[in-house]
Amino acid sequence: IELLTAARVLQGLGAAAIMSINAAIMRHVFPHAKLGQAIGWIAMTVSVSAAAGPSIASAIMAVASWHWLFLINLPMSVLAVVIGYFSLPFNTPSRARFDFISAFLNVLTFGGLVAALGNMGIESNPILIAAQFAVSFVAGVFLVHRQLSRTRPMLPLDLLKIPVFACSIGSSITGFCAQMIAFVTLPFYFHDVLGQSATMTGLLMTPWPVATAIIAPIAGRLADRFSPIRLTGIGMAVFAIGLYGTTLAADAGGLVPIIAALALCGAGFGLFQAPNNRLMLTSAPRERSGGASGLLSTARLTGQSVGAALAAILIGTGGDFDLATIMIVASGSAVISAIICEGRRHALRSGLIASPAGL
Repeated sequence: IELLTAARVLQGLGAAAIMSINAAIMRHVFPHAKLGQAIGWIAMTVSVSAAAGPSIASAIMAVASWHWLFLINLPMSVLAVVIGYFSLPFNTPSRARFDFISAFLNVLTFGGLVAALGNMGIESNPILIAAQFAVSFVAGVFLVHRQLSRTRPMLPLDLLKIPVFACSIGSSITGFCAQMIAFVTLPFYFHDVLGQSATMTGLLMTPWPVATAIIAPIAGRLADRFSPIRLTGIGMAVFAIGLYGTTLAADAGGLVPIIAALALCGAGFGLFQAPNNRLMLTSAPRERSGGASGLLSTARLTGQSVGAALAAILIGTGGDFDLATIMIVASGSAVISAIICEGRRHALRSGLIASPAGL
């Protein structure tokens, strides 16, 4: 288990390197007028992969050992490196020195937070949880102080001074929190409460990413032609309705209403994600694209970590599996995200905040 854990840490480092600069690369590759379309295609790719992953894993497990779940990625990774080498642009590297102190404080801040939230979900030692929160808080204070005093901070907190960017980060955190509550909870409900097989459980979760894959490219195109701010609010409202609809679908009985509710969730999230990411990237200065992209990934993972912890707490603290309460909490988080989106739109229309150039 120690070797497996160490290998997973290396996987995490690689994933962080990819995800944190992915959006920044898109801003350098695509013209401004087509940036929403590009983000939509990326969102579609992620959704298709999420839908195909469980099926591919099941097929592998049917004919081979679990080791091949990891080994199959080796040729795919080599192919990705080769394609990237010949197709991705070369950007002049920054001459700024790597800030090891900020990196260490960043690890303590977010690592302590994620660890504490994870331990809350499994009812771990309260003293350990309190210590992890304390380490995260103290390190966070030092991290913020250090970042605000630097001209090119590792964690670009100065970008949060841009109201549109800050609202986009807030709506992303709460939106992904709602998503992860549902993602963690529903498989247990399908398998343990409804008695569905593991294969059927995976199939029942498929309508969500499929709907996102269909809607995301459309939303990206619409974000290039119309106001992406309006799209984010509508998308998150639809997402909240879909989450609450799963409780009504469960009471109605049968799988068809549940499938329809999950498809509505995926459609709403697809309508929200691409326009919101476009807002985040375009509201930051172009030369700060890397920092904006990194903060985008941080917001997503923070929301997912909080959502996973909340799901574990809601599942573990109740006697019976209370799907209604869990999905109401998820829907409430999505409503908060929708309110942030609409508040951002109202503030821009009324002139309370200024619209960034090119928005």
